[in-house]
Amino acid sequence: MTAPISNDLRERVVAAVQNGESVRCVASRFEVAVSSVVKWSQRYRATGSVSPDKMGGYRKRILEPHRAFIIERINQTSHLTLHGLKAELAT
Repeated sequence: MTAPISNDLRERVVAAVQNGESVRCVASRFEVAVSSVVKWSQRYRATGSVSPDKMGGYRKRILEPHRAFIIERINQTSHLTLHGLKAELAT
């Protein structure tokens, strides 16, 4: 995944659009996609900021409900393999 474009560039792009330049002209001058210029301008009008939203999402922990059981089994049997633990969790 790529990093978001800097806020400095975003602010200059939005300022150019606010000064009356066309979206296509601004996109060409700053070498960004027309859709980016449109989205950044919309975000600025809606929120007053051009900062990007958080990238990615929340990933819930799949094994959290089994945490106590896993820790107990590891403490009981230090040589427990992942496959063995998986088999025990399946039952």
